[in-house]
Amino acid sequence: MIHPDTKLQWINSQIGYGVFATAVIPQGTVVYVQDPLEIVIKDDSPLLHDPNCLSHIEKYAYFDEDGSRVISWDIAKYVNHCCHSNTLSTGYGFEIAVRDIQPGEEITDEYALFTIGLTFPLVCHYSDCRRVFKSEDRLEYGHSWDEQIQTALRRFPMVPQPLGPMISADIIDKVSTFINTGAAYKPVQVVRQ
Repeated sequence: MIHPDTKLQWINSQIGYGVFATAVIPQGTVVYVQDPLEIVIKDDSPLLHDPNCLSHIEKYAYFDEDGSRVISWDIAKYVNHCCHSNTLSTGYGFEIAVRDIQPGEEITDEYALFTIGLTFPLVCHYSDCRRVFKSEDRLEYGHSWDEQIQTALRRFPMVPQPLGPMISADIIDKVSTFINTGAAYKPVQVVRQ
């Protein structure tokens, strides 16, 4: 489920749609959480052999911790990649804003954190765009992403969390343990491998 202060908006024919903030989303805010309505496609699903479904799955699905493909039921599936994304996937099953996101700003994510073994071209407007996504990106950039996530997690209890009710008490306890002790942090190198 995507944060409620977002909307779907057409970008252009090369990129297609994107998700944009309609209000300030502060650093430390959960922007996406996998909820029970998400479409979970296991490895043995016949949908993976149906050419009518496969292209949609390949375009919109991400891999969860057990290797299943997940397609969001809402506009979250339209969040685009950016090499300088404003959200990152955590080891706690949610995406977090790693900096303040302004109204009208596109919500972007780092695809390297939830795709497995894929290589594909990237469309990013930054001059230092990696241009090609590789599975090794997680190892190369993971330390930097971990720093951003840890900084954002420390702000978690200080900002409104509209998606908070969708996060289990167990996960809230793990996040609290990290915030209070620095322990129990799950680095991105081990997330969804």
